[in-house]
Amino acid sequence: MFEHSRHELKANRRQLLGCFAAAGILVPVQSFAQSATALNAIDLGLIANSDIDQSAAFQGMVDAAAQSGLPLFVPGGTYQISGIILPANFSLTGLSGATIFRAAKAEPVFAGQGRANIKLTDFGIEGTRDDNGSTDLVRLSKCTNVLLDNLNLRGGLENGMVLEQCQARITNCRVSDFRLTGIHLQNSTTTLVQGNIVHDCGNGGIRVWRWENGRDGTIVTDNQISGIGSDSGNGQNGNGINIFKADEVIIANNVITDCAFSAIRANSTNDTLITGNMCTHSKEVAIFSEFSFTGSIIADNIVDQAAQGISITNFNEGGRLATCSGNIVRNIWPSSPTNPDTSPVGIFAEADTAISGNVVETVPGTGILAGWGPYLRNVLIANNVVRDTKIGIGASVADGAGIARISNNLIAGSKLAAISAMKWSDMAGSDLAHAPNQFPTISVEGNSLS
Repeated sequence: MFEHSRHELKANRRQLLGCFAAAGILVPVQSFAQSATALNAIDLGLIANSDIDQSAAFQGMVDAAAQSGLPLFVPGGTYQISGIILPANFSLTGLSGATIFRAAKAEPVFAGQGRANIKLTDFGIEGTRDDNGSTDLVRLSKCTNVLLDNLNLRGGLENGMVLEQCQARITNCRVSDFRLTGIHLQNSTTTLVQGNIVHDCGNGGIRVWRWENGRDGTIVTDNQISGIGSDSGNGQNGNGINIFKADEVIIANNVITDCAFSAIRANSTNDTLITGNMCTHSKEVAIFSEFSFTGSIIADNIVDQAAQGISITNFNEGGRLATCSGNIVRNIWPSSPTNPDTSPVGIFAEADTAISGNVVETVPGTGILAGWGPYLRNVLIANNVVRDTKIGIGASVADGAGIARISNNLIAGSKLAAISAMKWSDMAGSDLAHAPNQFPTISVEGNSLS
């Protein structure tokens, strides 16, 4: 009986389509198939390529889709909407490259608060340059299980997307031409930011920030970031990836180029992993672990062309405890075009840090430097290759400076000294590679020179 009924249903469907065709009514096959699994916004009255603000009508469609338990599908075309409030258990999808939502007003195009299970995929969102209001294109607060996938966000006076106290996956999106930041996460938890392309933003590429230090658990991986500017400040803006007071964050396998300050900047963080990233053309420090941080691992990154390579600093603010290993740092510039206080150093660290197994090449200053003035404690510099520098390896012996150990490094082509004690910016004593016992706080042994 069941098989017979299914056969009749198929026959009836063919007969129904045949009647439509005989009557001259064209039924798109895609639309018919889609209607079985999703609500079609065009069928519900949405008008493509119209200059009319359709926000109210579209909000009704969104609510109806959520209530029905079906996703909402929007075919190709441009639609003028703003201020759409996303409900829980809602899915909106378009035709990638063809479906575009354009901001009708200077307010978020999509917003949501306190909702779970939101999915936005396969469409574009374009902002407005109207100065009279906020232009974050997507703004979510206290939402969980959010998926933002294959979206193209472009143009606005503020941010592409802002997620505050959310848990989300942001994947395969293209975000560009925002005056502030492409992707901003505030007090997020266990969020994945993967495979996105972010470029030409005025102050930041991807930000993971918290109001106070706490576990965040965000993973930022496999993204491509370029053309990040800065309109103010000396480092809080202008970074490809910026982590601020967010603990237990992983930054891995990203390609970052042409940033006004840093490719990667971790400020006041705990237990941060920075690994496998490609960082080029950073106009200040390429990879920065700064201020009151603890527990940074900086490993297996490539830094090519920067005003300074890797800096692990601010012992005066409590910044300490790191490893820096397996990195390639090369082609450091003589000065920074954005921060005149930046000096040409390949790798710099101040406290409780092991610097090992790195290759540093072509630095018109110091290849590896331990400490600055009195800010030095327990820095190990071992088994590195350093070549083509003014000073190969330096360590502070200024009043109050602590202990550094420099051992088993291969140093080649140092113009002024292979290993030098430093009092602030000045060299102290003779080359420690030839006379290692000049300063009791600096241990030097087993290094090879050429």
